[in-house]
Amino acid sequence: MKVSPQTGAPSRSRIAAASLIGTAIEFYDFYIYGTAAALVLNTAFFPDMDDVAGDLAAFSTFAVAFISRPLGSALFGHWGDRIGRKSMLVVSLLVMGLSTVLIGLLPGYAALGVIAPFLLVLLRFTQGIGLGGEWGGAALLATEHAPPGKRGLYAMFPQLGPSAGFIVANGMFLILGEVLSDGQFDSWGWRLPFVASLLLVIVGLYVRLKISETPVFQAAMDQHRIARVPFAGLMKHQWRRVLLGAGAMTIAYTLFYTATTYCLAYGTDTLKIPKTTMLALSMVGVVFMAAGTVASAMVSDRLGRRRTLITGTIGAVVWGLVMFPLMETRNTFLVGLALAGALALMGLVFGPMGAFLPELFKTEYRYSGSSVAYSLGGVLGGAVPPLVATSLQASGLGVMGIGGYVSAMAILSLLCLLALPETGDRTL
Repeated sequence: MKVSPQTGAPSRSRIAAASLIGTAIEFYDFYIYGTAAALVLNTAFFPDMDDVAGDLAAFSTFAVAFISRPLGSALFGHWGDRIGRKSMLVVSLLVMGLSTVLIGLLPGYAALGVIAPFLLVLLRFTQGIGLGGEWGGAALLATEHAPPGKRGLYAMFPQLGPSAGFIVANGMFLILGEVLSDGQFDSWGWRLPFVASLLLVIVGLYVRLKISETPVFQAAMDQHRIARVPFAGLMKHQWRRVLLGAGAMTIAYTLFYTATTYCLAYGTDTLKIPKTTMLALSMVGVVFMAAGTVASAMVSDRLGRRRTLITGTIGAVVWGLVMFPLMETRNTFLVGLALAGALALMGLVFGPMGAFLPELFKTEYRYSGSSVAYSLGGVLGGAVPPLVATSLQASGLGVMGIGGYVSAMAILSLLCLLALPETGDRTL
């Protein structure tokens, strides 16, 4: 293992690779499901429903994984706070990756009948369990290895995983959309990105098995500061920070899944924008998300986490009212601007969270606290918006109602941030 000559600790490049590659793979797995839900799962697994009902059913299976994520966070958080960060990162990657491959191999409704959507929901549930344990471990791997004053910089790496995973996932669907006919894609082509996840998991395991345990957790073990039931201690002493952290995280998920999963379906089905165009615009938007993530994570080391997060959240309040009027123009540039603006703001909020959420909690239950807060934010901001947006569209309230919902979630996050302290100057 590559180590620093001064301290014997893993180098920044090793930490960056181990924390980024896992979250990139995990989010790749998650995003290919979201893309498939928007494009094909309604017909493959729910063929007897009309278009709106089918979309709702497909997005409901998408939401199942968000509901199971807090359970995964509590489970992996317990053992991550008991026996270490590294081992849980390996297990979470396996759970997520194998569930994804099995979804790609699962026969559809035509072959299995009602058993097919049942098994789809079950596999989607286990996907969420794996992802629930993934992010907290990756964030702690980075922050607990970081030198003083550089936790935002180190925590930037797991936060870039979603950008990398999304680009690879959408890139695969974009290529398949170009080389396959609609019939081939709907029949079997959509399965290929799921099966390809197996190769990515093998690479991720190789990298993670070579990283050491974090020095902060190792010190806690040496000093016998390990809680017997970390989640119980968390709920007794820091439950308020769990809820406020979840609320603060909500807008990042709301922006992302509204701009990608919902807008992909809305753009192709309602606005009749070609599927490949929407996928390409989403990929460009995610480049802006990555830039926002890098900038805000680094700035947060100088200006503080809280101030940086509040700035991005205020921007989201405004953009929620702007993005759908831009979408409605059907102009390719303006649609791209709507997506890029939303995703850039998502990056501004998401970047500092890799350090901010772990810094809110004590070492004894940091894995549990940061993971549960992150996952609960995902339930509110990731599972709910596609369902709410689809329902608002069907009810006749229109896209301005959806934009108002995004702004309302931003205000919720802003209020939670105002109730939380600055954390960048505290020690771990």
